[in-house]
Amino acid sequence: MQAFYADHFVLPLPEGHRFPMRKYSRLRDRLLGEVPGITFQEAPAASDGELALVHTPAYIEGIAQGTLDAAFYREIGFPWSPAMVERARRSVGASIAAARTALAQGLAGNLAGGTHHAYADKGGGFCVFNDIAVTARLMQTEAWRDRRQMLKVAVIDLDVHQGNGTAHIFANDPSVFTLSLHGDKNFPFRKETGDLDLGLPDGCTDEPYMQALHHALAELQGRFDPDLVIYLAGADPHEGDRLGRLKLTQDGMQERDRVVMDWAWQRGLPTVLCMGGGYGHDIETTVGVQVQTWRVAQSYWQRWQNRKTPSIEHPR
Repeated sequence: MQAFYADHFVLPLPEGHRFPMRKYSRLRDRLLGEVPGITFQEAPAASDGELALVHTPAYIEGIAQGTLDAAFYREIGFPWSPAMVERARRSVGASIAAARTALAQGLAGNLAGGTHHAYADKGGGFCVFNDIAVTARLMQTEAWRDRRQMLKVAVIDLDVHQGNGTAHIFANDPSVFTLSLHGDKNFPFRKETGDLDLGLPDGCTDEPYMQALHHALAELQGRFDPDLVIYLAGADPHEGDRLGRLKLTQDGMQERDRVVMDWAWQRGLPTVLCMGGGYGHDIETTVGVQVQTWRVAQSYWQRWQNRKTPSIEHPR
């Protein structure tokens, strides 16, 4: 299974910054030792043209040059630096590369990504560019260019925070279905309207969460017929997360991942895996949840290899 990474591009954050930058390299280290069968590749950087499928030229240039008003960087949550720009481009590039691989092999992933709070013209919530939206748009562009296929994409966002940027970008777009299962009272406090939003109460445990997830997938199936799934497997619904406010156990998180990947596999839908958020009181708890997600993904990737071919043949 292919995993794309950019953890060696590290932001020079000030002392005490709450973003857990080291979780990305720690995840790769643990996967190397604990989950055999994963092949790691450095993520390419997304080009201006790829980013422009979603983001405005002024925003792309302002990020690249560091010329935006200071309020933009405050909303993102990172100070501007060349490393921030490079990491943001690579995070998008990792999801693009994973999508191309998934269309050929059934399943691939980004060891970061899931930057769902970024809008077309601004970032937010530690998200600079929206890798999910850019990846969806680019895969649609390539499918039409190469095969004259109208590629339909389902975004299954199970981060504890609503994917407000993604929902806004794809509002009223019948080719992309955005599903978000998130904490109702959590950030962002002003939600956008996606195709299917299920807000959960603080303290939600395994059983009601799984009931909501099964309901959401059933509704997605009844309303939309996707060709590709982008699965944002946030670790922050876990009970050990300091920002999540939900109470899913380790077993509950594993069942969540298994249900989503089985749903996609049963329907022959190539799947792109992104990590999303995770802010454990102990960073090893977050990384442990993510390792578990990749272990489940690796088992489903193996199932894909035992099929004849994925449902879509990508020429790359």
